[in-house]
Amino acid sequence: MSDKLNQIFQKQQKQIDGPDKADEDIIQLVGFVVGEEEYAIPILNIVEIIKPIEFTRVPSVPEYVLGVFNIRGSVIPLIDLRRRFNLPPVNNTGDTRYIVMKGEGNTAGFVIDRLTEAIRIKRNRIDPAPETVSSEKGMIYGIGKREDSMLTILKVEALLKRDF
Repeated sequence: MSDKLNQIFQKQQKQIDGPDKADEDIIQLVGFVVGEEEYAIPILNIVEIIKPIEFTRVPSVPEYVLGVFNIRGSVIPLIDLRRRFNLPPVNNTGDTRYIVMKGEGNTAGFVIDRLTEAIRIKRNRIDPAPETVSSEKGMIYGIGKREDSMLTILKVEALLKRDF
């Protein structure tokens, strides 16, 4: 009788523990396109996503830093990811968005070509950055394997790193 009772308790405990532990293995990302490639960043690093607004140019910064803009009383840099990734610049379209991201102590806005979708991917479906990319200096966290495609997951801290 105690074996049977033990089995029931174990089964109930698995049902209680199951969903929470499964959720820990899932990473939530937001996908976006820059050029022809799809990228993603963790949803927890996103402050907001907005349509393009007016910004002010700043002298003596790298070409990929478009300037600064004011959002809710905070002045933050605006970085063009096309230029940051050495792609030719293009004019804004109706799909162009600014993703405002924050990390440890830094916040910045990034110009992207268009949003794709919210993505949930299991941690075991993310491979580390390719060996050709320096893991310490690179911007790639890993490569997410989806059913029909691969997704480059970027390191938010590397994107936010100020070298200007």
